[in-house]
Amino acid sequence: QVQLVESGGGLVQPGGSLRLSCAASGFTLDDYAIGWFRQAPGKEREGVSCISVSDGSTYYADSVKGRFTISRDNAKNTVYLQMNSLKPEDTAVYYCAAESQPNCGSYYYSPLEYDYWGQGTQVTVSS
Repeated sequence: QVQLVESGGGLVQPGGSLRLSCAASGFTLDDYAIGWFRQAPGKEREGVSCISVSDGSTYYADSVKGRFTISRDNAKNTVYLQMNSLKPEDTAVYYCAAESQPNCGSYYYSPLEYDYWGQGTQVTVSS
């Protein structure tokens, strides 16, 4: 059974850091580009970042560039999202997703590009 499981969310103060993990089971991530998305209440799901398999290319939304870092450990079948300098506007449910091709496409920020999704993990940035 194909499954993605996110973890690492929680409550953090503004300026703090969290590291999210996305662990895959039932398949290996070697052939999949992996994206991170987030969805705040009343808002559409937003593409945050994507990482390719072939050359490790990474992509970021402007809103998180310079603060978030995506990485992958194929040996552990896990992708990470390191989030630093967190802001209240980063508050959302964060999801990871797998795209059935090895490289992030031109529309990596679109949920329609992805085939498998995790259940999400809540990130709350508040003092």
